Amino acid sequence: MLLLRNPSVRLLFAGQALYWSCSIIGITLTSVVGARLSPWPVLATLPLALLVLGNLLAVQPLSLFMQRHGRRPGLMRGSFCGVVGGLVCMAGVWLGSFAVFCLGATFIGAYQASAAYYRFAALEAVEAQQQGRAAACVVGGGVCAAVLAPSLALWSRDALPAPFAGAYLAIAVLAALSMGLMARLREGAAPRPSTGGLAVMRELLARPVLRAAVTMTAIGHGLMILAMNATPLAMDYCGLSAESAAHVIQWHVLGMFLPAFFAGKLVDRWKSRRVATLGALLLAASAGVALTGISPGQFLASSFLLGAGWNLMIIAGTTLLAEGHAPHERGHAQALMELCNGGVAATMSFGSGAILAGLGWAAINAVMLPLLAVALLVLWLAGRPAVVRA
Repeated sequence: MLLLRNPSVRLLFAGQALYWSCSIIGITLTSVVGARLSPWPVLATLPLALLVLGNLLAVQPLSLFMQRHGRRPGLMRGSFCGVVGGLVCMAGVWLGSFAVFCLGATFIGAYQASAAYYRFAALEAVEAQQQGRAAACVVGGGVCAAVLAPSLALWSRDALPAPFAGAYLAIAVLAALSMGLMARLREGAAPRPSTGGLAVMRELLARPVLRAAVTMTAIGHGLMILAMNATPLAMDYCGLSAESAAHVIQWHVLGMFLPAFFAGKLVDRWKSRRVATLGALLLAASAGVALTGISPGQFLASSFLLGAGWNLMIIAGTTLLAEGHAPHERGHAQALMELCNGGVAATMSFGSGAILAGLGWAAINAVMLPLLAVALLVLWLAGRPAVVRA
């Protein structure tokens, strides 16, 4: 990609690759570790839910901090939380403590919150006509993680005497590398933030275009979390191997990031609403494939479509959000989007374990369809976006 010649975009691309390497290790192993450490099966995905809760608690303070002090110190703090979280999770596994493991997952959630701002930082590093491609380019950094991280997860889980402890040490090391990269990031413009807190967010959410952007990304992200978190556990329940689950997750993450190499051009050419609609249809197709059976091939195809749909919805929603707020509202608008993403994802993370244990894999996928219909309705009722300049 030509945009990788931009030093800020290049660093954010690499940071995204490191973050998603950490995330893939967590996706592959955390629900399985949670099932082994938790006192009750229904709590197997609680560590993943607490990870998203950590994201939710950190996302607004980080956004406002970065608008006041710049991207670099905020993103470095987020990566440091990833180092702490990886080490605490490792200690939890080593000690056999479910509570300590859950605490570490919460810190990793703050790292996740900071990584969510990589794509927003990319928008500030390029001209307006390149924003779709810049966001997509940074999101596309996850392709590197998709190729390498599943193998790293399988290797690192047995690297230390306590099974799975080495995987969380690997997360800490990768987060430390990310912290070093973010220390080299050039600062973009940081207009004076608006004041008013919740009042500003309510006013932003009253704008149809901004409401559509937030709804699309929240539902798309939440449904991806719902199915993704349940997939390794569902495959384990079906008697499929950890190696098979890692292969499926690898293809899921490829689905999440390969479309980034053309999604940005689609957004810049077709505009955000059409691309977001295509993403929603891919998520519906993912649910349809999953409902046809539980073979490894069906898990793989469903997971790939799930990732591709998420990619289109998150990139389209990000660029649509930028059309709905003024520069001084950036911190509040981006925090609003990530708060909604985090809130829905936290609900879906905990719900995935409960639904899977109580109702099964088919119910996980059946619930996706009406929620996608709601997202499409809000998107198309928003009408033509009006760009806010001041």
